[in-house]
Amino acid sequence: MSISLAPVVLRFVLGGGAVVASTIIARSFGGRIGGIFAAFPAVYLAAVLSLGLEYRGQELLVMSQNLSQGALVGMIADIFCALAASRFILKNGWKKGLIQALILWCVLAPAIYFSWKLI
Repeated sequence: MSISLAPVVLRFVLGGGAVVASTIIARSFGGRIGGIFAAFPAVYLAAVLSLGLEYRGQELLVMSQNLSQGALVGMIADIFCALAASRFILKNGWKKGLIQALILWCVLAPAIYFSWKLI
């Protein structure tokens, strides 16, 4: 499987741009507002747009549906990760709390994915 340059550049620009924008917004308007923009689905949008560069017709629809289902699993895990991070960071400090929240995400995302497949 080869990797096309255009979709990679698109993901880089949208993903990086979203990170920069959320940082600027957080510094200007506070962390809560910045956090809302930190959750902007730039990577998801870039992935969907890049599918349009690589696929056509029915294959594009199937790939878009698969990507969207996977993104939903990731977003559900993200919600739990964000909630856990707010608790773990307050309790254990930012370094240890962040690591614990990311470990939780790494456990939850596959668990949600495989549970969903069973339904």
